[in-house]
Amino acid sequence: MCGIAGELRFDGVLPDRGAIGRMTARLARRGPDAEGFWTDGPVAFGHRRLAIIDLSNHSHQPMVDTAAGLALVFNGTIYNYPELRTVLLDLGHTFHSDGDTEVILRAYAEWGEACVDRLHGMFAFAIWDSARQKLFLARDRLGIKPLYFARTGQFFRFASNTQALLAAGGIDTSIDPVALHHQFMLHSVVPAPFTILKGIRKLEQGTTLTIDAAGRTTEKRYWTLHAQRPAHPLSEDQWIEAIHVALRTAVKKRSEIADVKVGVLLSGGLDSSLLVALLAELGVPDLMTFSIGFEDYRGEYGEERGNEFEYSDRVADYFGTRHHKYAIPNDEVLKRLPEAVDWMAEPMVSQDVVSFYLLSEQVAQTVKVVQSGQGADEVFAGYSWHPKMAAEGGSYLSRLQRHYFDRDHAEFAQMITGGQQVGDVTAELLAAKLSEPYADEFIDQLLRAEATLLITDDPVKRVDNMTMAWGLEARVPFLDHHLVELAAQMPPSLKLGPGMADGKHVLKRIARNLLPAEVIDRPKGYFPMPALKFVRGEFLEFMRGILDSAACRQRGLYQRAYVEKLLAEPEKHLTRIQGSKLWHLALLEFWLQRNVDAKY
Repeated sequence: MCGIAGELRFDGVLPDRGAIGRMTARLARRGPDAEGFWTDGPVAFGHRRLAIIDLSNHSHQPMVDTAAGLALVFNGTIYNYPELRTVLLDLGHTFHSDGDTEVILRAYAEWGEACVDRLHGMFAFAIWDSARQKLFLARDRLGIKPLYFARTGQFFRFASNTQALLAAGGIDTSIDPVALHHQFMLHSVVPAPFTILKGIRKLEQGTTLTIDAAGRTTEKRYWTLHAQRPAHPLSEDQWIEAIHVALRTAVKKRSEIADVKVGVLLSGGLDSSLLVALLAELGVPDLMTFSIGFEDYRGEYGEERGNEFEYSDRVADYFGTRHHKYAIPNDEVLKRLPEAVDWMAEPMVSQDVVSFYLLSEQVAQTVKVVQSGQGADEVFAGYSWHPKMAAEGGSYLSRLQRHYFDRDHAEFAQMITGGQQVGDVTAELLAAKLSEPYADEFIDQLLRAEATLLITDDPVKRVDNMTMAWGLEARVPFLDHHLVELAAQMPPSLKLGPGMADGKHVLKRIARNLLPAEVIDRPKGYFPMPALKFVRGEFLEFMRGILDSAACRQRGLYQRAYVEKLLAEPEKHLTRIQGSKLWHLALLEFWLQRNVDAKY
């Protein structure tokens, strides 16, 4: 797991070594174990390494094969690299290292750009092919690993986060109106290729990009998800067994493919608890688990727990794990919040972001790799809105809008100033996504859209950003693409259960033989942080300071009447999925101040 950066020049000028150095410096915490640079003609690479597989310097990057005319920078983990290595050895390739990085290099030498079809894992990488004078970039099927880029008439630059590209300079930092609309409609989900800044784009998940030295570009989608029933129907028990086997395999791979200890982020919910259970089922010794909690909320709008220790403790005791739990007071959250914002590659409003940041800081002192339950809700229909949407009529888009969109387009028009107004582009995007072929039913379309579009730029992105800020690699077995493909074929009734009224039915069936009933049947939880939902006291004054600042007023994104309405009654204005609308406005402005206005 690492941070990658690079530049390809189109103008005959040598790559800017200073720019590469500045980019790599902004990636240092993603890869604290080693730093490397390489240049050849119009191209230069930079790399920061987090050593997980083959801890020796033989796997340092950039990795260069002078004889083959290839150079590689890579971020991620290839879980089938031992099998691919055997195949490549049989084909006559030789290896000088024992890790997965060189396997990608040899795979490209053997199969060219089609090598991505054979890779099983999470990855973002760039290969310079000197014989073809082409730069080849690829991102994994579910977009677990990030890959941002900036392009001008003179150069193409790429990096693992936006901060690195901003540090290099020469970026158009004006706000993209389309991205802004997505930001506020989809609780900060801005689907690729957009980012909030016009000058920075990101490679779509499951996609490759090839650029030659003249700037000619070819983009190719190499993976699509089909959500249709199989040719030969399976019984419920057969589906349960198939998912159990696939999930167990995914968990096993993510435990074994490492030369360091692997822990588990244990929230106490079904998903993370099931990971612990499966690892115990596999006989993995000395399991280490980690939990975090915050202060409770008690006020005018009810009560909300700030931790789920009663469940995580139960699971840890049940399996005898080496459990670590951390209780974070609100004053510590507020004090550390700017740090977390500095490590957001894009502005993210979920309460989980800060939770993951603070948890990762603690976990990284003990292990370098953890497994996380992210993705289970999107793949197996675990959110509260899934049965509601299934039960309702109307168009696919209208069902999604009623329960998922943060606000209507009319409210967006009242919130954003005229210079940034656009049509209802988010509705248009989701309508198109929900009408794509190769899906049998509404729930099939919905879950496919969540797994291949929405999840990438919400939970997946925040898990990567916040863990890698501390040099901690997070692995997400529920997003193993083999498991996702299998689950997409499953009838919706096996996800939503009898009467289509529950969620994650298949996972609960698997868990019955593995977990205590009170963990399986408990109300759904999450990484709660009530202070960012029910905004009051110091948190309210913090957000007021951001939105009343000279920078915010000068930027002029927000209509002041709307801002004042939220400031007057912040706890009254929540989104359809119970996020603070005030926090949404404050976070974007704060991110711009910290990451765009700031001087590197």
